[in-house]
Amino acid sequence: MSDVAQAGVRGFRQVYEVVWELATEARSDMRVPARVFADRELIGQIAADRSLEQLQNVATLPGITGAALAMPDIHQGYGFPVGGVAATELPDGVVSPGGVGYDINCGVRLLALPLTAGEMGGRTEALVHEISRRVPVGTGHGGTLKLKGQAFDRVLVQGPRILLAEHGIGTVEDVEHTESEGCLEGADPGAVSERARVRGADQLGTLGSGNHFLEVQRVAKVLDPRAAEVFGLRREQVTVLIHSGSRGFGHQVCSDYVRAMDAVQARYHISVPDRELACAPLSSPEGRRYLEAMACAANFAWGNRALLAHRVRESIAAILGPSVAEGTRQVYDVAHNVAKLETHHGRTLCVHRKGATRAFPAGSPEIPNAFRDVGQPVFIPGSMGTSSFVLVGLPEAMERSFGTTCHGAGRRMSRTGARRKITGAELRHHLEARGIAVRCPSNRGLAEEAPFAYKDVERVVAVVERAGLAGRVAQLVPLGVVKG
Repeated sequence: MSDVAQAGVRGFRQVYEVVWELATEARSDMRVPARVFADRELIGQIAADRSLEQLQNVATLPGITGAALAMPDIHQGYGFPVGGVAATELPDGVVSPGGVGYDINCGVRLLALPLTAGEMGGRTEALVHEISRRVPVGTGHGGTLKLKGQAFDRVLVQGPRILLAEHGIGTVEDVEHTESEGCLEGADPGAVSERARVRGADQLGTLGSGNHFLEVQRVAKVLDPRAAEVFGLRREQVTVLIHSGSRGFGHQVCSDYVRAMDAVQARYHISVPDRELACAPLSSPEGRRYLEAMACAANFAWGNRALLAHRVRESIAAILGPSVAEGTRQVYDVAHNVAKLETHHGRTLCVHRKGATRAFPAGSPEIPNAFRDVGQPVFIPGSMGTSSFVLVGLPEAMERSFGTTCHGAGRRMSRTGARRKITGAELRHHLEARGIAVRCPSNRGLAEEAPFAYKDVERVVAVVERAGLAGRVAQLVPLGVVKG
């Protein structure tokens, strides 16, 4: 009996070394197969929660094409599993807010400093402390840039471009080295509720809580010298990885449209096996309005990470000097909670990526010219105390996953379960004993993000490589972390 069957989920079979599939015959309502990228050990961990059942539910969505896909970091989420990918075809295919998630355009931005860990010397803890002083963290903490009215709307429509033009935040290269240049087209502030505006008014430049973080790292290994050189990475270099999203603004947009779509599904003769999969046709007024509001939240999130990067550079200037801050480059910024209209196999599709990262290969017109010869940078963070990886998109991903790979290690233990195994104070002591400086206002929140609560990131990345979705470029290890 397979690991999946032992865990109580029957029907998935191993169709390739790291691919498991449930055929459409397994359920009468499935329109496409459900497919998981995982090795035998990971599939057993994945089967321990409801994520495989959720993936089967995704396979029932009207207009879905190819397969309902899951990355090796998959775990149970709202409607869609986190780590889920679904492409629906226009005009009658649906868009589902649950396929994007509540933290719209949660994503990762990597900065590379012009010095090595050795050159930084004993100033790591001071830098981590300065970042924690300048960046508001945790639930409910607001930032210093408070925009209202048309100034706020311009961020929703233009993202970090307008922060650069009007406030001097970031650089032209930062914008160019951001997925979609930090701006999804079609954003309409009129599709956003007043409640969302209120929740987002003071949240630009804030980290949030949960698994969001700012991590100071060093490049421990270079695994693809050519790509690393193009990305501007070298061994022992200091980097900063920023993980945050659209905060309460995006959460409210999702809440508003889950309710709106749940109310109109019957009008479009849509029936889904889980109310959390509330959806509407892409061509419907509700579908179009959601995409307009989602684009606003995505642009807001890119603006948020741009301002966070600005605060990091201010911290670098204060501790390491203005010239180091000036030489700190953005490698790339990529989203992992978004739905985008893309062309795949000659068709226009709406690709839902929930806890999944775009991974386009060399030659793709969608990636910056600077990376066109090698492929798009991809970031797969670990958890506190473990490695993170820089990868590059591979051609096989376009055929196998709509140009997508995973976004992290993926939880394997609930937050409550993690707190039962360790206290925040104990975890802080363990990390600091390993030389990792930690700043987190909540011991409870720190314990919830303990490294053992996540899957083995190196195993997850190995599956991604074996599946041909992305290739390793560099391994990063933590020097210090700021948590919400």
